Amino acid sequence: MKRYLTILITFMLFMTGCQLQIDESIHSKDKADETKIETEEQSVQSDKEAIHQTNHNESKEKTKKKTSSHKKHSLSPLTIHYIDVGQADATLFTFDEHAILFDTGDWKRDDTIDYLEQLGITDLDLIIISHPDADHIGQLPEIIDTFHVEEVWMSGNESSSQVFQRSIESILNHDINYHEPQAGESFAIGDLEMEVVYPLNKTGQTNEESLSVCFTYGSHQFLFTGDADSKAESEMLQMNENLRADVLHIGHHGSNTSSERSFIHAIKPKIAIISVGADNSYGHPHPDVLNRLENASIRIYRTDLHGTIQLTTDGNNYSIKTVKAKTTKKQAPSSKKETTNFTKKKTTTKNCIDINKAPISELQQIIHIGSDRAAQIIELRPFSSVDELSKVTGIGPSRLQDIKNEGLACTN
Repeated sequence: MKRYLTILITFMLFMTGCQLQIDESIHSKDKADETKIETEEQSVQSDKEAIHQTNHNESKEKTKKKTSSHKKHSLSPLTIHYIDVGQADATLFTFDEHAILFDTGDWKRDDTIDYLEQLGITDLDLIIISHPDADHIGQLPEIIDTFHVEEVWMSGNESSSQVFQRSIESILNHDINYHEPQAGESFAIGDLEMEVVYPLNKTGQTNEESLSVCFTYGSHQFLFTGDADSKAESEMLQMNENLRADVLHIGHHGSNTSSERSFIHAIKPKIAIISVGADNSYGHPHPDVLNRLENASIRIYRTDLHGTIQLTTDGNNYSIKTVKAKTTKKQAPSSKKETTNFTKKKTTTKNCIDINKAPISELQQIIHIGSDRAAQIIELRPFSSVDELSKVTGIGPSRLQDIKNEGLACTN
């Protein structure tokens, strides 16, 4: 019996030892497996981080490429048509399916309408009127009646002229969107960006507070200032320190009231466009303005010399061609003074020129009255007195006094 118990105990101890070895082997195997799993998990995590980092780097590289590609990307062609409309302003932007008109030409002509029709234009996204003078707002009523116009912008300053009143009536009758933007506002139509740079407020000075807009297409800027004067130009620069333009539409048809040397120096244009009538009675463009542009090595294009100027750009490069305008259906009287064909004589009864009856050629014999002002006098008739000539654009108190002192103008 004793021998049996000894054998049994020995067997149990043997089995216990085997179990301990098995448990230890299993435990070691488990630890090894856990270590392997941990190592594999760490490896997977490292791979995920590596993939994430690779994707991040690739994303950064792609962004750089996209940015670089964006800078070099060519937009669809934009053509800016600085239309030859005589002693007036009208500029058309065409790109994709869009068309924008900045000023509309002179009320005595229909060349802007003709030009739009020749291009097959039927719709205008926007018409911007820099100010209500008849040589800028002139054909607006007829344009609204002829084409579908989505929106009209004006400076907010008003005029007593018939063409301004007809323009407002046309906007209302056709239920067109209307806006009076201020400096600091920005807009975009397609890829064309528009920043209003002047005026911030309006005080009734129509010319000086012309609605001024800088257009950006790709890497190029195009600035329009209407008839804004040098004071307005200075204020533009104060409000827009980084105002620049590759192409500057010269203010007020090249008058010496605009385009100060400091303004030209700040804007740094490569091209200057002057909308001006041939042999106009104002002497535009003024020699001083031309000298400033030439001294700054700016290339000059003039509608009186080159006709309509067409600038086409893809946002990176641009090209310019000129097209001589065709004869329009309704031509304005020659802007050249006709006094060379007439002796300085007094006509009509009372030996004076009746501003209510005299033809345009005789009206121009009155001091300070050129073809444009003569045409405006005819538009504003009748006058109850010579004093009412103050309604004519550009005739202020001093010029009115000169007219009265001359004694040639009268009302019968």
